[in-house]
Amino acid sequence: MRITNKMMTNNVMNSINRNKNKLNDLESQYTSGKKIQKPSDDPIIAVRALKLRSNISELEQYKEKNIPDAMSWMEVSESAINNINELIKKMNDYCVQGANDTLSVSARSSITDNLAQLKAQIYQECNANYAGRYVFSGFKTNSSLTFENGSQDIKYNITQTFAGADIEKIQKVIGEYKIEDFKTSSTREDFKESPLLNEDVYRIKLAYDNLDEVEVSVDTQPYMHDIKYMKSTDEGAYEPKNGEMIVIRDTGEIIMNNDTYAKIRDFKEDEIKIDYQKTVFKTGDVKPEHYFNCTSTNQYGDVKNYEKATQDIFYEVNFSQSMKVNTQLSHYLGNEVAREIDELITVVQDVENVEKKMEEVEKLLADPNLTATQTKALEAMKEQLSTEFVLKSSIMTGHFEKGIEHTNDYQTSLNIALADLGSRYQRLELTQSRLGEQADDFTELLSTNEDVDLVETYVNLSSAESIYTASLNAASKIAKNSLLDFI
Repeated sequence: MRITNKMMTNNVMNSINRNKNKLNDLESQYTSGKKIQKPSDDPIIAVRALKLRSNISELEQYKEKNIPDAMSWMEVSESAINNINELIKKMNDYCVQGANDTLSVSARSSITDNLAQLKAQIYQECNANYAGRYVFSGFKTNSSLTFENGSQDIKYNITQTFAGADIEKIQKVIGEYKIEDFKTSSTREDFKESPLLNEDVYRIKLAYDNLDEVEVSVDTQPYMHDIKYMKSTDEGAYEPKNGEMIVIRDTGEIIMNNDTYAKIRDFKEDEIKIDYQKTVFKTGDVKPEHYFNCTSTNQYGDVKNYEKATQDIFYEVNFSQSMKVNTQLSHYLGNEVAREIDELITVVQDVENVEKKMEEVEKLLADPNLTATQTKALEAMKEQLSTEFVLKSSIMTGHFEKGIEHTNDYQTSLNIALADLGSRYQRLELTQSRLGEQADDFTELLSTNEDVDLVETYVNLSSAESIYTASLNAASKIAKNSLLDFI
């Protein structure tokens, strides 16, 4: 086959162009550090790079944003629960002191003052929030767990359920005397009846006191009971008859005797249902919507229905992996602490009142104008007040002892919450660590897929430069020879 000059020239130009393209590709790789400059250079590398970058972006979202946010939520929760636990521990210490028989009533009064302060602080901790969201309120993160400033504008119709095991036996002193009784007394015989300790008393303690003056429904089917409404200060308020339940609105108690209790003591959870209404709430009272099935009606007549339910908030922390971040404090701590402290304060005040009555009797006995009959009557009254003092002191000591038991129970419950929170936090840490390792692996894969070996690329680039220079030299020699040179 005849080789013409044009054929040689075309072959040389094609070779030079190929060498120049190769040199250009290697120069681009060396300067950019990447194997390809556009997807069309190598579609396989481009597609793999997109997938790897997407994976790394998702890993960074989980590792750098979702998990730290979840951890911060849990840290706020843990800190608040730890604070509550410490406050409960202090309450336990005060109850231990209060149960000491050698303490005076005034000393116990100081203890209850401290307990009241601790109670207020506990319910402030219940309103812990993270980034403006309340952490203990389930899905209702815009609503604090307790009333921060009290409330008198919203009427709640609350349904509270109990089991027979929730009914507790209590002691009440009956047959008390007042100083006014002396003024109407004419003889020692008027004080011959001693105050007695009524132990045939059982009660259901509601979550709130000072209920509204409306009907309270007590459902203990199939047993029917007469409902009687009284105040705690009314005579006979703690002396229920057979088949009768006494509703004491000011203390939030349902009172029954042993006969009534025997009929319902074996009721299982939620088999005793009590419906009542409350409008006035104190600062620190828990909001009913977080604890009970209830209906609220505001001053404009707007009605909202709430159902008690588990409301777990989940964060996505990994591919197809979600984790619960919140703790519903209603599962571990209710309004019982506040009710316990309020009752302790009441029983201490009861004993203080008896002391004051005894002091007033002593002052009356010091009156030189008393007749012999009046003196005997006062002496009889003093004796009965001493009996009342002993009985109420015994009840007071018993309440402090119960306080020890109950605060221990609260601590156990809170420790369970902390253990659950701690285990979830550890899982988050392990997930974060694993995501960090995965991010490193994907980054390495991305580098292997995209990045060039600079040493190898430099060697290839030098070789390509030499080849390109050689091709130019060869072309210069071929181009200067033609047929004219030989004519």
